Amino acid sequence: MQVKALTFDTGGTILDWHSGVCSAFQKVGQHHGISLDWHAVTNDYRRLAMKGIVGQVHPTFNMDDVHRTALDEVLTKYGLLQLEAQERWQIFHAWHKLVCWPDFPAALARIRQKLPAISFTMLPVSLVLDVSRKNDLDWDAVISCEMIGVYKPNPQAYLKAAQWLGMEPSEILMVACHNFDLNAARACGFRTAFVRRPDEWGPEGPPDPTPHPDCDVVVDGFSELAKLLGV
Repeated sequence: MQVKALTFDTGGTILDWHSGVCSAFQKVGQHHGISLDWHAVTNDYRRLAMKGIVGQVHPTFNMDDVHRTALDEVLTKYGLLQLEAQERWQIFHAWHKLVCWPDFPAALARIRQKLPAISFTMLPVSLVLDVSRKNDLDWDAVISCEMIGVYKPNPQAYLKAAQWLGMEPSEILMVACHNFDLNAARACGFRTAFVRRPDEWGPEGPPDPTPHPDCDVVVDGFSELAKLLGV
């Protein structure tokens, strides 16, 4: 497969958001002696946040803002309004401290020996900066939908990313574990690679685990992706 660059979804494809955010909920809950299904709470939080950002066009907010608003909503839903401001901040800030999937850093280094690797994400730039430094991830570029002003899966986001890279969409391989992202990229002319992340949503499992048959590449991990790219 001949491509000139790879663009990576980052929030779930690269980062283990469920473990990081769930751990923050558990820690705060333990302090208050609260016992809940924190995995379910975490996933509800994620769903609310995604609902608030997906497809937005020129919003006056970014995903950090959505994470704050969605947190208030989920705390209300689960009767957790006794959490203090500092505790809410600890849960919110967990997004900026996420750990990446263990198979990614080495594969990223291998891929970058041959091709540019770009974080193409709905996450805000400040969050990508924080998690990239924490996990020693060296990107060739970061393209956040915050910078474009249009959020995936709106076609304008993908086309603008290709324009900024100076490439035709067909010269770019979009890498993600979510069909909605890959389907939208493919409709814009991108090549697509589905990387399975069965643990993304914790014990519940991902809501859409079966790759679309039109994906150019389907792999179980990033090392396998690097190998297919010849590195």
